[in-house]
Amino acid sequence: MTALASDTATADDAATPSSDNVPLTETPKSKKAAAQTNTLVAKLWNYCNVLRDNGMSTIEYVEQLSYLLFLKMVDEIENDEWGGGRDLSDLVPADYNWKSLVSKRGPELEAHYRAILEHLGRKPHTTIGTIFADAQNRITKPALLEKLVVELIGREEWTVTGTDLKGDAYEGLLAKGASDTKTGAGQYFTPRALIDAMVDVTRPGPEDTITDPACGTGGFLIAAHAYVTRHHVRDMDIDARKAYDSGSKIWGNELVTGTARLAAMNMLLHGIGKSDGPSLIDVGDALAEKPSGRHASLVLANPPFGRKSAITVIGQDGEVEKEDVQYDRDDFTATTTNKQLNFLQHIMSLTAVNGRAAVVLPDNVLFEGGAGEKVRRKLLDEFDLHTILRLPTGIFYAGGVKANVLFFDKKPPRADGKPHTTVTWVYDFRTGQHFTMKQRPLTRAHLDDFVARYKAGEPLTARVADEDENGCWKPYTYEDLIGRDKVNLDITWMKDPALEDADSDLEPEVIAEEIVRDLQSALAEFTAIAKSLGADVDVPEAEEV
Repeated sequence: MTALASDTATADDAATPSSDNVPLTETPKSKKAAAQTNTLVAKLWNYCNVLRDNGMSTIEYVEQLSYLLFLKMVDEIENDEWGGGRDLSDLVPADYNWKSLVSKRGPELEAHYRAILEHLGRKPHTTIGTIFADAQNRITKPALLEKLVVELIGREEWTVTGTDLKGDAYEGLLAKGASDTKTGAGQYFTPRALIDAMVDVTRPGPEDTITDPACGTGGFLIAAHAYVTRHHVRDMDIDARKAYDSGSKIWGNELVTGTARLAAMNMLLHGIGKSDGPSLIDVGDALAEKPSGRHASLVLANPPFGRKSAITVIGQDGEVEKEDVQYDRDDFTATTTNKQLNFLQHIMSLTAVNGRAAVVLPDNVLFEGGAGEKVRRKLLDEFDLHTILRLPTGIFYAGGVKANVLFFDKKPPRADGKPHTTVTWVYDFRTGQHFTMKQRPLTRAHLDDFVARYKAGEPLTARVADEDENGCWKPYTYEDLIGRDKVNLDITWMKDPALEDADSDLEPEVIAEEIVRDLQSALAEFTAIAKSLGADVDVPEAEEV
């Protein structure tokens, strides 16, 4: 049996680049295709607004959309007059398919929908099993469910809609869902401009095995697949392309079942993986065990923000508590409850020898003492930490986040025992940069200078430092870094002219937002210190700014 996403693949598809996975306003397509995408997103979003008025969050809506889209696309493939149709009844039995759903109305339709979700969730370790795992109907009013099934999903031909259009429309909904601060969905969403820049400089190829151990909705994996398709498709015959699209070299891990289903559907709509094939998204705690036999030549990740690793414990009395988790792994240099340090250590193990990684991490990973210092020493000694990109504030939905991207290569041990890092280049993209999620969002063009100076594919000796002392691109030798107090890699040297110039042309709301983010960041740090001293405090939920 063929796969849902790959059923429509043809020889022509092998010469067609996949989506660049960038914001809709920047997608390098024809104006007509971009307009079609925006029209479809608008149509889907209008229905979302109706359901939001009835208490449903955007992400819950996208979940329901995922279930219904899957059923409708299977139905279209089975009844494809031009392609002859395919029997997919062993994937979705007739009693639980799209036709069985649309034949009903009102409460009967709602009851049957629940039965379908329950049945299709019983296929573990497959893509369809990941999409329907623990699936529940969140649309409590049968009339609204009927409207969604009949008037929206039922009136579109989804399999004849191009992969780019389907994928970008779904991606557009996820982006809108990420802005819903009340659900916390933004923690699973990395700015697409940043994803694309990281992919552009790491240059994935068809020979790479690619993973993201905290994949969220799959943005890094989709962008890496699109890059390989765009740059290497002419070197791949149709069989090689189909094999690559099956996802045999791309996989991710996600802790939250609901987010994993969004990632699986997102990848399927972008033409990655097979509906009846092995799930490309593992669900569970990526940090619980060390990698066993499966390492990646390219790791791309933005682990969830938050300093503590924790599990939820429910006692016999029904009381709910969260307990800090320390991972006792013999491949970890340091035992700590700092979640980001643990993810960094995990990625260091997950990366194959002669592989590479690009990881988004908060400032505390660069300066925290104790376990942090131990991990940074190992990173400099046993890996080649060749680049640090200091990110600006205002580009993540989580408030007050100050983060960086660490780029490093994993090398085999040196016979002479010398460290692998010789020089680390730091690009300060934070000082003097002022972004907001709405008024001035980050775009891929803002990162063009970094990508150009990175000189992907060339030796580090090809890089040229700024002559101006206040320039944004500077190299630091291993001796410079290892000699810093606690091997502190949180390096700053630039001054923000806008903050020193009383006549700066920065808009007042931008300045106000930056002050709020700085206060949120400081509060998070002080809260962490207080918790480490035994205080029972929590950071209040940050509203969108």
